[in-house]
Amino acid sequence: MALVSINQLPENILLEVFTHVPARQLLRNCRPVCCLWRDLIDLVSLWKRKCLREGYVTEDWNQPVSDWKVFYFLCSLRRNLLRNPCAEEDMRFWKIDSNGGDQWKVESLPGAHGTGFPDAEVKKYFVTSYDMCLKSQIIDLRAEGYWEELLDKFRPDIVVKDWFAPRADCGCTYHIRVQLASADYLVLASFEPPPVTIHQWNDAKWTEVSHTFSDYPPGVRHIFFQHGGKDTQFWAGWYGPRVTNSSVVISHRVTRNPPHTVAQP
Repeated sequence: MALVSINQLPENILLEVFTHVPARQLLRNCRPVCCLWRDLIDLVSLWKRKCLREGYVTEDWNQPVSDWKVFYFLCSLRRNLLRNPCAEEDMRFWKIDSNGGDQWKVESLPGAHGTGFPDAEVKKYFVTSYDMCLKSQIIDLRAEGYWEELLDKFRPDIVVKDWFAPRADCGCTYHIRVQLASADYLVLASFEPPPVTIHQWNDAKWTEVSHTFSDYPPGVRHIFFQHGGKDTQFWAGWYGPRVTNSSVVISHRVTRNPPHTVAQP
């Protein structure tokens, strides 16, 4: 029986086969094989199929996507880049920058003179004391799977969110600072709003803080996230702001027109 080359298969069958091959293997191992495979792997329709197969889009998706290959990789990498955001592992993964008063502590929701969190799956929070308490994480984007050309040419949105709440019986001041930095930690963009002060005898509700970095300078390789605060009554114990459910997520922008050349990851 004569051997038949795989390239004799109809192109739609080859595309279906490629749909089941892991994306990085497609680009690293399959694309260089021959001109036919290169051209098929570069087709928009292949990356649309892969997005559908992985559940990143649905059949009725109607939002414009300027680069389906980049869209696919951003969806596959999408997750919260902060570790232990809800205090389930005590203070693990957090660097303590300031540990004033009676220091950082982890408590269970809703806490004394507190309220329930909007998301019932969040069970714990970090709480500050009567002198400044700050903690931080540094995210290495290359270590998290984001390659340099993706970050520099496409520059996907970087969405930062944090939640804080006071105790009802004590005032507090909340701080947050987020910086985008280069490989050698030069700050390229920053989000540092004025501290938020909440007065004593408040409703103890949880407040979300959100910021999106867009069109930032090329060269971003690290993200520095820091938050915390202190109470305003100078009471011994843990009466400062409570923080939890923090997140840093890199997201696609479907209405943007980025450069179409993206290096193989």
